[in-house]
Amino acid sequence: MEELTNLVAQKTGISQEQARTAVETVLTHLKSHLPEPLANQLDSVVSGGGLGEAAKKLGGLFGKS
Repeated sequence: MEELTNLVAQKTGISQEQARTAVETVLTHLKSHLPEPLANQLDSVVSGGGLGEAAKKLGGLFGKS
């Protein structure tokens, strides 16, 4: 999440604390509106699991390997 927080702070010019709050707010909102398997993947992506790994797992949900 640190990388995403840094990116938000850099792109918007807000403080790290404000960026962290914004990122956490968006992630919480997304997780509450996505199906559970997808919502669970957000934590993996944000915590460093990377988009590539998440994409593989998501592809499996839709019958792709």
